[in-house]
Amino acid sequence: MSQGQWYPPEWPDRIRALAAGELTAATPRRAATVMLLRDAGAESGAAGGVNGGAAGGGPGGADVGTAGGATGPLVHMLRRRTSMAFAGGAYAYPGGGVDPRDDDRLIGWAGPPLEKWAARLGVATVTEAQAVVCAAVRETFEEAGVLLAGPTAGSVVGDTTGDDWEADREALVARDLSFAEFLDRRGLVLRSDLLGAWARWITPEFEPRRYDTWFFVAALPEGQRTRDVSTEADRTEWIAPAEAARRYDAGELLMMPPTVTTLRALTPYRTAAEALGAAEDQDMTPVLARARLEGDELVLSWPGHDEFTKHVPAAGAGGGGA
Repeated sequence: MSQGQWYPPEWPDRIRALAAGELTAATPRRAATVMLLRDAGAESGAAGGVNGGAAGGGPGGADVGTAGGATGPLVHMLRRRTSMAFAGGAYAYPGGGVDPRDDDRLIGWAGPPLEKWAARLGVATVTEAQAVVCAAVRETFEEAGVLLAGPTAGSVVGDTTGDDWEADREALVARDLSFAEFLDRRGLVLRSDLLGAWARWITPEFEPRRYDTWFFVAALPEGQRTRDVSTEADRTEWIAPAEAARRYDAGELLMMPPTVTTLRALTPYRTAAEALGAAEDQDMTPVLARARLEGDELVLSWPGHDEFTKHVPAAGAGGGGA
């Protein structure tokens, strides 16, 4: 069993309480996260766009580059502060909760129509699809300084490091500005064609903070650079997915099951563009952990992902680690 799996020590007691009817499952909050990629050999300002401007770009924060001799794309990862109530110390991608203000306001939109996005994301309405995609793009800007939008349907903004951009980013983080208002004020079109839906995971019912999270993949736009600006992270890295997974297996990086699963799924692809092109073939069936009692053990499992199965003594508090 891998040694880097994030596994809270309070889970066994919560699982028992849920099974006994003593715990009411929280309603999961909608969320989105983005696996932002750049090609390993790309330098800042490198040419070669993907879908009208997305390409390799320079690193931001700590850069492990082509660790392990990687020839495929690198993925941008954050390490969540240990003080965070949810997954403290775990490596993750830029992401966060949906802002309800993005559900029903018309915005400039490029790429597949919202009806197609709703079907792909498995949601009932086009307004919910818009809110989820907006969350993916907004959170990438908030936590990495990268913006998947442009003045036209075929362009992407360039440098977003100026003081005026930073003021808008901070206003978005503080929720003083909605993403729709931000796009309107700057005359920008959201480039949904630069995103590919990759997976969907729902936090287990016994977790007090639950999220229904859509995972997306995107390539770093040409001319933009990631920045270490997230208030929820204490470290950022560009790292090859295979290297990150190896370090998880070695117990060097702490991750939640959906993070390491999506990392492993990225390893076959040689370029960011190739990974983005493969998104439409990914299974979007929601993954939800299950817990059952077998004799003297509680068995925690994620259907279809056997490596995360955890056996916990039915009596006693259980423990962390994996």
